[in-house]
Amino acid sequence: MSENPHNNAPAAPAAAGPSAPPFVPKSLPLTLGYIGASMVIGLTQGLAQGFVSTNIPQIAGDLGVTTTQATWLMAAFLIPRASMPLLLIKLRTQYGLRRFAEWATIAYLVVALAGLAISDLRSALVMQFLAGMVSAPLSTLAFLYMLEPLSPPWKMRLGLPMVMATISAGPMLARVVSPGLMSDMGWMPLHLMTLGLAAVSLALVYALPLTSPPRIKVIAVMDLVSWGLIAAGFGGLTVAFITGAVYWWTEAPWLGWTLAGAILTLTAAVVIELHRKAPLLDIRWLSTPAMAHLTVTLLLFRLILSEQSAGAPRMFQLMGITQGQLVPLFAVICIATLLGGLALIPIIRPDRVPAIHVVALTLIAAAAWMDSRATLDTRPAQMMLSQGMIAFAGVLFLAPAMMRGLVSALARGPNYILSFVIVFLSTQSLGGAMGSGLFTTFINHRQAVHLQILREQLTASDAQMLQEILRRAAILAPQITDAAARKAQAVALIAQDVSNEAYVMAYNDAYLLTAMVALAALAALILHIFRDWLAVRPTSPATPSPESA
Repeated sequence: MSENPHNNAPAAPAAAGPSAPPFVPKSLPLTLGYIGASMVIGLTQGLAQGFVSTNIPQIAGDLGVTTTQATWLMAAFLIPRASMPLLLIKLRTQYGLRRFAEWATIAYLVVALAGLAISDLRSALVMQFLAGMVSAPLSTLAFLYMLEPLSPPWKMRLGLPMVMATISAGPMLARVVSPGLMSDMGWMPLHLMTLGLAAVSLALVYALPLTSPPRIKVIAVMDLVSWGLIAAGFGGLTVAFITGAVYWWTEAPWLGWTLAGAILTLTAAVVIELHRKAPLLDIRWLSTPAMAHLTVTLLLFRLILSEQSAGAPRMFQLMGITQGQLVPLFAVICIATLLGGLALIPIIRPDRVPAIHVVALTLIAAAAWMDSRATLDTRPAQMMLSQGMIAFAGVLFLAPAMMRGLVSALARGPNYILSFVIVFLSTQSLGGAMGSGLFTTFINHRQAVHLQILREQLTASDAQMLQEILRRAAILAPQITDAAARKAQAVALIAQDVSNEAYVMAYNDAYLLTAMVALAALAALILHIFRDWLAVRPTSPATPSPESA
């Protein structure tokens, strides 16, 4: 790759902190303790997010609001998640890692305790915003605790895959435990479990302190200005993509203003950072071809993975399948996620990242194609294999991608770690919100198209329609004595079946689109690998043939 003309520009401040202290081996029990603490802290933040996204309809009922209004709870939780890591890395560098871990966990515990006092939508929105803010440090702490006891060679080989698998499994594990917790007590058991996990995490943080490097003053006034603009921009994008499919993009003018405001604030942040001697983010490095390629790759893959969070679960809910019936499916997804992390341990290396990504994209394309053959008779058990393949592939892709980015940042110096971490976390947070919003928008559009076609087919075959109405009415005869009421109920049931059929067809279109995008990404990756192979292929001088000799 050609030399970047901006390499002589001022580098980002040492936001990642000074060089790490020398590694001191720990005993086996202590090592297992730190790894266990990482898993508990990672699951704590994952469950907090999953409890909200999984139970929006039930939470809406408890608060006495509509599901549309309750959707704002998810937006409130995610708004601070994309931008908080940018500030938190500097905070822990300036005030010390140990103090950062303690105060971050205490803040999470206080917010979890205050969540028990939620009484209406307004208080719930405030608490969810605070919960999203204080849960952001937990992801960082999960990484730090997993890496703390491991020697440098094992930090990437064991620590990175396992912590990525743990954090990825958290939201899905919330779908496994939520039905048993909710029962007849509403939202309260979820708060109690969140509070209990926060208390356990706080105890682990105090019992197992992290090694803290020397503190350095790195926060400047303009850092706060840039961070405020970035936070406003990311927050606007999150709100727009989460609520866009709910209020519909062309029906709510404020969605357009929100997107415009987000773009404006992010542009202002970029302009400010480009003109600073010690920028918060090294925009010039992030805009190099290598980093731009990595950013697009991470964002695209996060969009593809939205098929799992916004696809099959919502399709089954529309088909009348309860959360309790989905528990085995999500248990399989959690197990597959952890198996993906374990599978990476013996094979993960920087030079193997392209091959691992080829396997991951192949699995996703195959699984999405399998899902695209769903019908009204499809049940969760029939999607266990495909959804497990997607979960397995998710860890196969994300952990090596993060390793490659970290290696690239460290090769340029520790000052660049902050910029890469922001790219990774932002693509995952924003990509999740964007993927869910775009996936739902596509589903709603395709459902309307299929519903119109099905209705035209029904009205075009009046004889078949009349026969189906008579059949349904005969089935309803023991329950409904009035003939007119039976006929009306039969028509209503047929209309509901037609609507469900249109939704299933729309989801099949979305699954097929996911498979096509994965295949396109796979083809581009293979071409990229082939190009790199041609670039490094050894060229040997031609040997004369016997005839020419």
